[in-house]
Amino acid sequence: MAYGGSIQGKMSDESFDFICTTCDKSYNKIVEAVRYCIECSGYCCQSCTDAHNVFPALKNHNLLDVSQGAQAGSKRSGVREFPTERCSLHQGKVLDMYCRVHDNVFCSTCIAKSHKSCPEASIHSIPEMIDTLFTLDDTKRISRNLKDMMVSLTTISNSKDRKLEALTKVKHEAIEKVEVFEKALKSIIRKAAEDSKSEIVATYQELENEILQDKSNAETAQDELQQIEVKLKKSEGNRAQRFVCIKQAEKKVTEADRLKVKHDTRSNQDVSLSFTPNQSLMNYVKGLHGIGQVNASRKKIDKFRIKGKRDIKINISDDSKTCGSFGCCLTHDNKLLVTDWNNKKLKRISLDTMTVVDSCKLDSSPYGVCIISDEEAAVACYRPDRIQFVSIEQKMIPTRLIELSHGCYGIAFKHDKLYVTDGFSSFYIYNMAGTLLKTITCNNAGTSLFSYNRHITFTENGDKLFVCDIKEGLVCFDGAGNYLSTSSDSDLNGAYGVCVDGHDNVFATGFSSNNVVQFNEDGKKIGVIVQQQDGLVGPLSACFHQELNRLFVTMHDSNVVKMYGLE
Repeated sequence: MAYGGSIQGKMSDESFDFICTTCDKSYNKIVEAVRYCIECSGYCCQSCTDAHNVFPALKNHNLLDVSQGAQAGSKRSGVREFPTERCSLHQGKVLDMYCRVHDNVFCSTCIAKSHKSCPEASIHSIPEMIDTLFTLDDTKRISRNLKDMMVSLTTISNSKDRKLEALTKVKHEAIEKVEVFEKALKSIIRKAAEDSKSEIVATYQELENEILQDKSNAETAQDELQQIEVKLKKSEGNRAQRFVCIKQAEKKVTEADRLKVKHDTRSNQDVSLSFTPNQSLMNYVKGLHGIGQVNASRKKIDKFRIKGKRDIKINISDDSKTCGSFGCCLTHDNKLLVTDWNNKKLKRISLDTMTVVDSCKLDSSPYGVCIISDEEAAVACYRPDRIQFVSIEQKMIPTRLIELSHGCYGIAFKHDKLYVTDGFSSFYIYNMAGTLLKTITCNNAGTSLFSYNRHITFTENGDKLFVCDIKEGLVCFDGAGNYLSTSSDSDLNGAYGVCVDGHDNVFATGFSSNNVVQFNEDGKKIGVIVQQQDGLVGPLSACFHQELNRLFVTMHDSNVVKMYGLE
């Protein structure tokens, strides 16, 4: 005896081969089934079958003989698989047709009304042709596309958050300027000052709405992709529905890609506003509306240029070899720390005197260095591989250390975690106690991200992380270590050192191309800003002084660090 639902604990004087699923589960009754519904995935008695013919939502369900329903889960049964998705234009109609010309799924009414010009050979019944139309690779491909596009949309949303935060900051700065100028003009200009404030707020609101709209569009598209992804997972075992989901997903991914393209075209724009006071206002203030000019700018991020340069000597009297400065960083009190591989030292340089004011000897050769706090730095050391912490208060002194089981090259600190490259194919995330939290080697598709990775840095707010790789170029991750993109360019050969300026610019050094290349935070090249003719040979690392607009670059086997003033 076969049953459409469980009858354990139920009593009946009659015995049926198939019983109604709805009556069994909902009413605890055993009623003979006469049909099987594909969409409901259950057996129906005569009353439930009649209900299918009455209610609009059920009217177009596919009802089979009960004998066919018993085999509906088996591919070898010969029973066709039917989609369950309904047409958004023609309510109740199942999306069971496919048009090759438009490469999309439709209901029969859509085909009859809107596809008369399509060749008959291009129109297919999905249940009849599913063995030809559906492939498992399509599911894998669209799943990857969904995940990749959701990551891209998250990046867009985060980017809009950063721009909104910066816009809010300059709005307050502009209003503060208005208030300072207002006090100088006293009561006669108070009304004009309020007019200018209103203009700033209105301009800010316009820019804010633009950013929030872009952010909202990205989040909406992301939600739609997530919903499609859920449908795709739920359609497992129903290739027809999975095919429908795939086609819907492709459409949504295409729509999302348009948002991404729009974002990419704006990625070099820095949305801002400012207030410029009018000093001649005192002479004719009574006739003015407003006390200055409110400016909204969407200027393109321009390439820096060198306005001055200087060599900083880093060799000291007790050095036995030519310096090999593989890493550098700036302290919170405006000192420059450089590692000296050849002499196994960490050196501290005063930017006031441009001289080495302190150094400490290390037990192993140092590569990268980063600041942990006002009092402490962390140095990536090689043979033995370790993270050596150094006190940088009065005199630099090596303190505790973390022994590693892998190479230790580039190092960065953010959100109480240490990020370390091994010089080859992986980078690692540790907590401050030395516990390994995560190892990154591949992207979501399983492709290796690195060949010979080197230095590593974060954006100022920590939402992006950049790793230089000699062969691959500039590799970008989000703040949690999730892969975003790789930027390679013919101008950047042997990417080695990397730093940021805190204003959407990333600088990468080319060891073989003897240059520094400027990128934006989305990995788009802005241009080459320092070249070999500027005295740069074998650049290894870089750091940027935001207040002074100075770029410091260390070089292979050199007793000097290059300092470039930029504008």
